[in-house]
Amino acid sequence: MTNFDAIVEHIQQITGHVFKEFNHRAISGGGINAAYHLSNHDHAYFVKLNTPDREAMFEAEAQGLNELATMQCLRIPSVICFGQTQQDSYLVLEYIPCQSFDITSSRIFGEQLAQLHQVEQPFFGWHIDNTIGSTPQYNPREQDWLHFWQQHRLQEQLTFLQQNGYGKQLQDKGQHLIESLPAFFEGYQAKPSLLHGDLWGGNAATDPNGKPIIYDPACYYGDRETDIAMTELFGGFSPAFYESYDANFPLDPGYSARKILYNLYHILNHVNLFGGSYVNQADNMLDQLLSKT
Repeated sequence: MTNFDAIVEHIQQITGHVFKEFNHRAISGGGINAAYHLSNHDHAYFVKLNTPDREAMFEAEAQGLNELATMQCLRIPSVICFGQTQQDSYLVLEYIPCQSFDITSSRIFGEQLAQLHQVEQPFFGWHIDNTIGSTPQYNPREQDWLHFWQQHRLQEQLTFLQQNGYGKQLQDKGQHLIESLPAFFEGYQAKPSLLHGDLWGGNAATDPNGKPIIYDPACYYGDRETDIAMTELFGGFSPAFYESYDANFPLDPGYSARKILYNLYHILNHVNLFGGSYVNQADNMLDQLLSKT
């Protein structure tokens, strides 16, 4: 059973607020972590829980949220604390009531994400490794984006496929694709932009005032097209979002082919996390990509 008293004590140490007679209720939506709304009459927090050995995962997420917040492009939930009890590891964030996007907030989101993607550094990767879902995501510094994507995104997922016992067919097709990747980058030079890293519809919303919020990041510096590609993977955002983004930071014409390549990473990760129908989806995406080489 979760030791909420220990978590509350940590919150009190960090904030200086007396936080007694609190209530907690489960929040649905995540497939990796348990989530709770922790509150009393004066304060409310969002708490994510996982097994005790996952504290480093939450530390990396906290660092990602703090880096995104430093850029002051979008609203980011404030990090309160993270830590570990005997029962759980935990991450405590500011609680923000979330609402769905409308046309106006979608346009603002497109503009603000374009601003975020114009934040660059001299190398691809990040200063620490993190996770995509609960899968390790390695972020070594690289000057060559093609090599980074080959080795630290696709190759790692193929290695996990092998470890998880998935068929040789996916691995063989994936290896063939890795060898053929230069065809997708002819005449295109990616720049190392600050990425959310896991930007599907479940990780973005607005606050009650219509300000866009992003959360649950898997940050690193990479090709901004990877973030835009993932926004299209599970239903996508509204046309107003894409129109606004493109008006502020136009995409390269070759994006339409590369988005399948970038989303393959996430579908392979879903195979490794969940299996099921994602196996056939990954196989079909590999066939599509190989047909273009």
